[in-house]
Amino acid sequence: MNLEALQREMAAAVMQPLTAEENMEAHAADGRAMRAVAESFIAPNSRLSAFERLEIYNRQYWYRVLDALAEDFRALQAIVGVGAFQALSIAYLTAHPSRSFSMRNLGSKLPEWLAANPQFAGRRHRLAMDVARIEWAFVEAWDGADHPPLTLDQIATLDAGSRLALQPHLRLIALNYPADDLVLALHDREKRAASEAGHMRGEGSEDKADSNRNAPAKLPKLRSRPTWLAAHRVDLSVYYRRLRREEFLTLGAIREGVPLSEAIEAGFQDSRAPASRRPRLVGEWFNNWAELGWICAEDLDSLLEK
Repeated sequence: MNLEALQREMAAAVMQPLTAEENMEAHAADGRAMRAVAESFIAPNSRLSAFERLEIYNRQYWYRVLDALAEDFRALQAIVGVGAFQALSIAYLTAHPSRSFSMRNLGSKLPEWLAANPQFAGRRHRLAMDVARIEWAFVEAWDGADHPPLTLDQIATLDAGSRLALQPHLRLIALNYPADDLVLALHDREKRAASEAGHMRGEGSEDKADSNRNAPAKLPKLRSRPTWLAAHRVDLSVYYRRLRREEFLTLGAIREGVPLSEAIEAGFQDSRAPASRRPRLVGEWFNNWAELGWICAEDLDSLLEK
């Protein structure tokens, strides 16, 4: 094998899911015996066969990616349960294996994959989708780029034809449930459980900590209600802010690059807000957006020259 073929063979073997007993599968996806596959590019040593040496990498790959995904989706794990989340994660990562040098990108397809695979979330499927959207928005808001924001004075110079942009780290999320408070509560629960586990001492304390941490979350009753959310970053911390439907739609239209007057018109489409109140609402939004630094321009110089 040349180097590229060797790398592809190694990657396919390492990324193949483990058995239920967390061992390497006896056969490759194409039906070849894994012992023969391993022996084709790995030499045995005095203690381990080629298969056993390859199995170490196979296990460590899956332990690492499963831990990384669970870290980014702690609330989703609590929603569906630890065992179900393990099965969900393996199925998802089999369909969407790591394609990046960074573990940060592992969950990028999870919300849309979960929408297409409801069987992995059971009766809480719609809530689980919302939770996955919120948690992935956190990841994107945490390390998304920053552009110089427009000041309120600069915003005051805009006209109906101005085309604006939103901060790349600002994420807009449409939800079936008001699940943002639930996600924050579940994250706090996980932090407390981890802290308690770190302070527990004595015989059997480790088992007790694991039991407490893995217990299914008791959820408050949530009624389905359309909810619009923004995830954004301020001073290296991520926050969630609920939006009116009109504000959410206006921001979405701005992100799409439509002229400002058309963006506002799109925001109030089918709105129940009285026409007399709409100018004041828009003014309040822009004041808030300017304070939070949400509004920017891809080409600030050309915008200000208009």
